[in-house]
Amino acid sequence: MPETKNASTASSFAPLRQPVFAVLWAATVLGNIGSFMRDVASSWLVTDLSASATAVALIQTAATLPIFLLAIPAGVLSDILDRRRFLIFVQLVLAAVSGTLLLLSHTDTLTVEYLIALTFVGGIGAALMGPTWQSIVPELVPREDLKGAVALNSLGINIARAIGPAAGGLILASFGAAVTYGVDVLSYAFVIAALLWWKRPAVADSTLSENFLGAFRAGLRYTRASTELHRVLLRAAVFFLFASAVWALLPLVARQMLGGSAGFYGVLLGAVGAGAIAGALVMPQLRRRLDADGLVLLASLISAAVMGALVFAPPPWLAVALLLLLGLGWITALTTFNSVAQAILPNWVRGRGLAVYLTVFNGAMAAGSFGWGLVAHEIGVPGALLVSAAGLAAVALLFHRVRLPAGEADLQASRHWPEPLVAEPVVHDRGPVMVQIEYRIRQEDRPAFLGAIRRLSQERLRDGAYAWGVVEHSADAEHVMEWFLVESWAEHLRQHHRVSQADADLQSEVLRFHRGPGQPQVHHFLAL
Repeated sequence: MPETKNASTASSFAPLRQPVFAVLWAATVLGNIGSFMRDVASSWLVTDLSASATAVALIQTAATLPIFLLAIPAGVLSDILDRRRFLIFVQLVLAAVSGTLLLLSHTDTLTVEYLIALTFVGGIGAALMGPTWQSIVPELVPREDLKGAVALNSLGINIARAIGPAAGGLILASFGAAVTYGVDVLSYAFVIAALLWWKRPAVADSTLSENFLGAFRAGLRYTRASTELHRVLLRAAVFFLFASAVWALLPLVARQMLGGSAGFYGVLLGAVGAGAIAGALVMPQLRRRLDADGLVLLASLISAAVMGALVFAPPPWLAVALLLLLGLGWITALTTFNSVAQAILPNWVRGRGLAVYLTVFNGAMAAGSFGWGLVAHEIGVPGALLVSAAGLAAVALLFHRVRLPAGEADLQASRHWPEPLVAEPVVHDRGPVMVQIEYRIRQEDRPAFLGAIRRLSQERLRDGAYAWGVVEHSADAEHVMEWFLVESWAEHLRQHHRVSQADADLQSEVLRFHRGPGQPQVHHFLAL
């Protein structure tokens, strides 16, 4: 109905009524436009400096490998440092990278080695910035506007993707690389000014605040124990490993196969961004017809078809149309994987879980880019595109049976665990801690109980335990004890705050098999 559509539209742009979000969103769009301009200049310059397909692909690898290596530490840092100051520091580093590229290109001293090294440093800045930008969004808008803010951030990236490459290609062709890098430096000035203007409220210290190593270990424990996250990571890795070929080889496609200039390469990248914007607009209609698995399959087949069509070196107008279609497929895959990952991650580990997703995403992109560069060196760019297209279509059909999680569980904290009894205050770093829960389970209920409690064990391991087990009493088969180990008293107290409503429902399923008087007995033991 028209009223529903208008309400939806108003809701989508409601976050822009928050002045801080609006200013930072606009600054981020400008900053991303500058970054895309820098990337276009670097990707094109490497084709001037070297005719090697491997060297061209290494630019993409250098940009994405740091995100693969540093995304998880960056996610931890975003939780334990002042996010505003951290973002300002990262922006200064990125501005310094572009400033150095400006000086080297202006003095004609830029080499392939310098270009790859500085691209790698820029990738480090991007790795540190990504999880932190995502983490500050809930601080900028009310809870009811959070989904709209996330959607606007995605829209902003695609606006930058549509404008930045095209503008970068035109400036590069008209004024040279030094001016292109200079415009990127100016874009960082706008972002830094916006961050300095933002007066972020001070965050109160908590006695349960995590240190870097503890938070890092907790994030890895969650990742290791979450089978739902494993499925998302597997499907994402397979898609991006094959789809990375088009990004790694596109400069060579534009220059060698299509005979285009730097401006035409920018237009091709701009077409991808424009296609992504169009894809974002049609995504609601697609979601009504397809589930997450259907969307990923559609995105894979579209991307494979585009790569296959580029093999035939189409005329420029058709190449632009194909890249528009690629943008639609690319944004469909990106938003689907990202939204599923966000839906299955509770708030306390969201940044670290998304950092793991970014690690897999960029690791697959880096490995794929390097690998497809080597393949292109051996069999040529058209051959590499054809192999990657066929491979992407094949794995999309094969892995379609590995279903993505629905992400419908209630992950809000339940806070239903009672505070543990202590004879005297316990030092928070004391540990390890053993928690024991004693049940009375009838013999006929044991198979169903064991099935339920093993599902509950995943919650224990995700939320902080590093070992778990269930045993029976040797003299009383109905006396069953669940136990798990946590590294410290503080980490166990954090478990009390991490248990979700979905976990509480699972615990209730286990408790219905208990036949003893009252609730199961819970004991806490501290290492001496």
